[in-house]
Amino acid sequence: MSDTITFEDFEKVDIRAGKIIEVGDFEKAHFPTYKLRIDFGPEIGVKQSSARFKSDYRPEDLLEKQCLAVVNFAPKNIGGFMSEVLVLGVEKEAGGLSIVRPFDKAKLGARLY
Repeated sequence: MSDTITFEDFEKVDIRAGKIIEVGDFEKAHFPTYKLRIDFGPEIGVKQSSARFKSDYRPEDLLEKQCLAVVNFAPKNIGGFMSEVLVLGVEKEAGGLSIVRPFDKAKLGARLY
């Protein structure tokens, strides 16, 4: 189990709902990875991310789907690509990763509470 944090610590992590609007291959990545463009609505706008979901999803499985992502990390340069947000995923029982997404359609940019 991980270290205990306070509720105030959790509040610092800004997790928002977005919609994947573009999926592209990321050939320079060391692992099977996509380049994603995600729309978080008018307040945050469109951000890009690299995501290691290529072994688990085809581009058409991801396009227009909602996801949850951390939007307040500093951008990270990954193989010359600036990843601005971290798309959340969990390990599947059978192996691989599953994207964390709202159960019902969420408002773009809605914050996770």
